[in-house]
Amino acid sequence: MKSNKNTLKTKFRNRDNLFAGWTSLGHPQVTEMLSFSGVDFIGIDIEHSTISQEQSQAIIAACQSTGVCCLPRIATHNQEAIKRVLDSGADGIIVPTVDTPEQVEKLIEWMKYPPLGKRGYGIARAQGYGHNFEKYTAEWNSSSSLIIQIESISAVENIEQLLQIEEVDGAMIGPYDISGSLGIPGEIEHEQVRNAGQLVVNACKKYGKACGTHDIDPTSERVQSAIDN
Repeated sequence: MKSNKNTLKTKFRNRDNLFAGWTSLGHPQVTEMLSFSGVDFIGIDIEHSTISQEQSQAIIAACQSTGVCCLPRIATHNQEAIKRVLDSGADGIIVPTVDTPEQVEKLIEWMKYPPLGKRGYGIARAQGYGHNFEKYTAEWNSSSSLIIQIESISAVENIEQLLQIEEVDGAMIGPYDISGSLGIPGEIEHEQVRNAGQLVVNACKKYGKACGTHDIDPTSERVQSAIDN
């Protein structure tokens, strides 16, 4: 069963309420079980885990076997890192610590095929080992998702410039890292951190982009508050 990355992108652009699963464990069976829980997509945390390249491809396959889209969070702004997860079949990427429009333009260059970018053409799992090459490459630019993480006060200050870039589908707020950049590490309920997060939320509304964050204690009240804001 193939995932429908175009549907996920449409939901991001419509600012639908979505619930994502998150995995930092290398065994694909864990992700496969998670994909049956009713989540809209699964984030694969390559940044803060020991997930290897081989494991990430197996995890991507496990997601897609149940029809659930997956977005790996890459570990670094690196062409090779992006190329490998995309050729493994990922439906897009989540990118940490994005601060400037110049960084976004470079990500687009590595992620998208010409004429939008300079992604190289390969025949790997994503392209059906050649059997799905033409369809995949023709649809990729318009169907793949790019989510940037806002994790510093510099990124918050640049948020409107970042979201005005058409290929950005949404922003993910990182309150812990924002608190660190403000000199109050770990104080994610601090007024300065909450105000910074609200600036991101407001900008996402203004430019019609998805907005998300982690919640390690997702009570019904916290979930409703996140949706309302």
